[in-house]
Amino acid sequence: MGNKVIFIDVDGTLVNYENVLPDSAVEAIRMARNNGHKVYICTGRSEAEVYQNIWDIGLDGMIGGNGTYIKSGDEVVFHQVISKEESKHIVDWLHAKGLEFYLESNSGLYASEHFEEVGLQTIQEYTNRKGRDGSQVTVRTIFPEMIFGADLYRDDLNKVSFILKSYNDYLEAVKEFPNLKVGTWGGAGETALFGDVGVKSIDKGKAVDMLLEHIGASIEDTFAFGDAKIDIPMFEKCAVGVAVASGGDEIKAMADYVTDAVDDDGIYNAFKHFGLI
Repeated sequence: MGNKVIFIDVDGTLVNYENVLPDSAVEAIRMARNNGHKVYICTGRSEAEVYQNIWDIGLDGMIGGNGTYIKSGDEVVFHQVISKEESKHIVDWLHAKGLEFYLESNSGLYASEHFEEVGLQTIQEYTNRKGRDGSQVTVRTIFPEMIFGADLYRDDLNKVSFILKSYNDYLEAVKEFPNLKVGTWGGAGETALFGDVGVKSIDKGKAVDMLLEHIGASIEDTFAFGDAKIDIPMFEKCAVGVAVASGGDEIKAMADYVTDAVDDDGIYNAFKHFGLI
């Protein structure tokens, strides 16, 4: 087998919804890289939310912010942030609506004034929906390096996530920010728990294209691993799409292969199945 380029989503794919990284996934990635393959995480997280235990696996780089940030080795290939004016507009609008939020940048995750207490129930519900026991998780266990009490007017934002009081909050955000990409996560439609606002006209698939061009690799040599709808552009772009069994129905329906759940050695077993290790 020739050298491949492997893109792995983080939440729900590389780690479970309690942020646990299986030893088998670490072993698989290290073995694959020893075999000459390149491995990048491809995630909605900003670099500040990629904690040291993930970098310690050994990676070739990352796509972050759902495509707004690309790093290969120590080189930043691409980075597009929300403008300072747009960022202020988002913060002011969320404050006026009484919605708690956190700002996502490579320098840190910055929480709104009452995000920790308001977000507790939401984070627990999100964990429950993913088939895990959310009763013991807290905002600080899910976001261990979140920054509280900082200035919320920033010029380095990749995206902003906010807690939905109702689905109508998302619909109003779509109208309020026509020049930005507004989405939801933590459920589909009326069951969504969070809204998010980010850079328009960029996604994981487009970022894969840019990274491959930078490193001189071919689409024919790519694998994508994911668990959710946000990973679909990555699956559409890459030669082989692998969904974890613990993922959503939409991503599993379009996958070329469905591996075991995160906690059942899904990454390791898929790498073995495809001869990457």
